[in-house]
Amino acid sequence: MKCLGSFSDPRAVQGAADYLRTQGIHCQLHSEDGTVVTVWIKEQDYAVAEQYWREFLSDPYSDKYSQASWQVGSTQNPLKYQGTQLNLFSRFIGLNWLLQSVAVVSVLLFASFFVYDANSIFNALKFNIDKPITWLTPAIVHFGIIHLLFNLSWWLYLGDQIVTRTNFYTLAVLFIASAVISNWAQFLFVDAEFGGLSGVVYAQLGFCWVYSSINSSETPILSKPIVGFMLIWMVLGFADVLFISMANWAHLFGLLSGIAVAFLHAKISGKGTL
Repeated sequence: MKCLGSFSDPRAVQGAADYLRTQGIHCQLHSEDGTVVTVWIKEQDYAVAEQYWREFLSDPYSDKYSQASWQVGSTQNPLKYQGTQLNLFSRFIGLNWLLQSVAVVSVLLFASFFVYDANSIFNALKFNIDKPITWLTPAIVHFGIIHLLFNLSWWLYLGDQIVTRTNFYTLAVLFIASAVISNWAQFLFVDAEFGGLSGVVYAQLGFCWVYSSINSSETPILSKPIVGFMLIWMVLGFADVLFISMANWAHLFGLLSGIAVAFLHAKISGKGTL
C-alpha cells in the first residue's frame, strides 16, 4: 500500500474515498487522532489516484463526493472522530487474523495461570532445543498484566501499520523470524527462563524504523522520540539499572531481525535504500 495523502476533515475524506471506489480504486482510511485522515491505496493505482486526489484537494466539498457516498452506500463515516468512544472491540475485529490470534492466545494463556498450575504450563511452553514448537511459544507467555498489556498494545498497533503499508505476509515473516531468533538468542546468552512478546515488538520497531527511513515520502509510523525511548529502554536493560528483569538479548536480536526483514522487504519490493 502507498500513502496517497492526508486531509483534516474525516467526512470529506470519506467522500473522496467513495469517489475513488466508483472509479475502481480501492483505498483504506486511517486516523490516529480522529481528525487527520490518511488515505492508502495499492501502488499500481497511485498514478491514476493521484490525479483524483489533486482534484479533491482543489475542491474537497464538491457535490460529486457526497453523490459518490450515496452511490456506494456509505453515507455514514465509519471513522471514529475525536471525542467519541474508543470502540476498541470494533477496532480489534477489524484487524487481520494473525494479530487477533496472537493477542487472544496470549490473554487466554495468561488467564490460565490463575486457573491451572502455572509452573506446569510454563514448563510445557518454555524454550527447548529438542522441541521446535517451543522456539516460538515463549513469545506468547507473559508473567504480569502490565507486561501483557504493554506488549499487546505495541503488537496490535505496529502490526496493523505494517500490514497496511506492506502486506500480511510481511508481518507473518517478521513474527516468525523475530520470535525464533530472539528466543534462541535469549536462551544461548542466558537460559530458558523467559517469556514475552517483547522480542517481536522490538522487531516491529526495527522494521518500522527502517521502513519509514526508506519510504521518507510517507508519514512516519513512529516518531523519532518514541524510537529513541525504546532504544534507551533497551540500553538501560543491559545496564541492569531498572527495577524489573528483562530479556535483553531477545530485545536486541529482535530489533536486529526486524531491521533485516525491513531491508529484505525493500530489496524485494524494489524500494530505494537509506
